[in-house]
This record gives sequence, C-alpha cells and structure tokens, in this order.
Amino acid sequence: MTPRSWLYVPGHRAERIGKAIDSAADAVVIDLEDAVPVGAKDQALTNALEALRAVPPERQVWLRLNAIGSEWLDRELAALADGPEPAGVRLPKSDDPESVAATAERLRCPVHASIESAAGLLAAPQIARCHPRVTGIALGEADLAADMRAEPEGLAWARGWIVTAARAAGLSSPVQSVWTAVDDPAGLAETSRVGRAQGFFGRSVIHPNQIDIVNTAYTPTAEEQDRARRIVDRAAESMAAGESAVLDENGRFIDPAVVANARVVLDRAQATAARGVRV
Repeated sequence: MTPRSWLYVPGHRAERIGKAIDSAADAVVIDLEDAVPVGAKDQALTNALEALRAVPPERQVWLRLNAIGSEWLDRELAALADGPEPAGVRLPKSDDPESVAATAERLRCPVHASIESAAGLLAAPQIARCHPRVTGIALGEADLAADMRAEPEGLAWARGWIVTAARAAGLSSPVQSVWTAVDDPAGLAETSRVGRAQGFFGRSVIHPNQIDIVNTAYTPTAEEQDRARRIVDRAAESMAAGESAVLDENGRFIDPAVVANARVVLDRAQATAARGVRV
C-alpha cells in the first residue's frame, strides 16, 4: 500500500530502529543525514544495513541518504550496490536533474527526490522526469524556507507547485513534509487535513505520537468511502444501461474525473483495510 505515515529514525541509534520498525507507521525512514552527527555516519550506515537484512519482507523500510556531493554518499551507494536493498531511498537537497539521475542510476530501488532549495524548486518538473527510478518528489520545507527567506506559512504556492510537478510527470502524490511541533497534535491534524486537500498523500513524522494522527488524516473516512462507492456504482450502472451521461442519486451530472477520483478513494481505503487498520 501507499504509506500514510513515514517515521524518521536516526540511523546511529540502533535501539530506536527496532522500535520504529515495530511501530504503527506504514513506512520507516532510517535517516543517515541530518539526524546523524558527523562522527556517527559510519555507524549509522552499518546499523541501517543490518536492519535491512533483518526486516520482514512486507515492512517498508527506506533510507534517507546523505546529500549529493557529500563525502558520505559514495560510501552509501557502494554499500547498497552489493548489500541489502531498501524499499526505496530519499535523496535530500535534490537541486540538479543530471546529478539526481546519475545517483538514481547507481541504485536498484525507487528514489524520492527531496526539494529543499529555490534551485531545486525551479527544476522540480525536470527532476520528476530525470530517471525511471525517481518515483516521487517532495519538499523539505525547513531548508526550503531558509533558502527562500520565507516563513513556513508562505510556502503554500510551493506545495501546489510540487504537487503539480509530480502529477504532471505521472509520479505518485507527494509526501507531506514533517510537522516539527511535536507538542501540537491539533496543528498536525489540521495541516495534514489541508495537505491532503492540496494533493499530498501521506506525511513524514518525527515522533511515534504523530503516527496515529497522520494515519487518520490520510485514511478515507466512512462517509468519503460511502460517497465514492455510490459514484462508482452509479457509473457502472449507467454504462451497463448504455447511458452516455452519469447522474448521481440527486440527478446531478458526474463527469469521468469525479469517477476516477472516487476510485482512488476506494483503492486507498482498500489498501488501508488490507493492512488490518480499521477505517
């Protein structure tokens, strides 16, 4: 299933990696970059490789690699070339399509490019199309805001731009950036609701207490599922009857885009139910 919650865990903290994998997060991201001190980079990579060798096949475990041009990335790419394969990697500070493509070429797994600068934002449509292994793009909002000299609330247009770039390239809906105020669950819930409305699906989290909130925000409600099911059923009935127009129970026209979106809702709900989560 497409993950709703992506739990970051510092790679140099082996004891936390196991707890993260056992958590309710749909996916785990072992961080080799920002959360790891310079002196612990080698240990973080060792811990990550050991975790990948032991993880159950049904569990999604990703790695956040170090940035292109850093002294650690080559080491990580070499280890992944001959070692265990993660479900995917996140590539931070993706600014240049050619560099992202060259990095993706050295990997065997999906790549999510993280856009964290004005240059990366400008190149997002090209990055989204630069290599077949690039299956997603997303924003790293803290770094982006700093580079843009903007406040987080001023990034609404950038969020719309990244959703547009991803979907225009045929990629999955972007994963929403982290909510750093761990002690503000209401803010997390509200911004997650807005993110879903903006076209994101799923969100990165930095604390286990954020998992359930994000999972709930990105799970179609029973009401949404019922409406989607009625739309899809009505479309099927109209097609079976040879009708060219699809009308809902109130006689309002339903165009194909509405039917397609209803199917997405049902697909996401089915994937969630298959994971054993009550919706």
